[in-house]
Amino acid sequence: MTYNGFNIEAFELGRGLWHARIRRDDFEPVVIDGVSFPELEVGFAWSDAQAAIADARTRIDYLNRRSVIEPKRRTAHA
Repeated sequence: MTYNGFNIEAFELGRGLWHARIRRDDFEPVVIDGVSFPELEVGFAWSDAQAAIADARTRIDYLNRRSVIEPKRRTAHA
């Protein structure tokens, strides 16, 4: 599923332990405090996939508020 510029993938790790993985739609890394991540696994072991997705949406909203997605800069050509 897609949400605010991110793809969310819910996955089960153990019986009934749901997690979520997020990555940007444009496949650029997420940069947090100068460290780039191609994808992030977020949240806790939720009881179902929908709870993991809801938590991932909360994390995406937080990342977007922190302006993690930086606009691409134009390169100068000499």
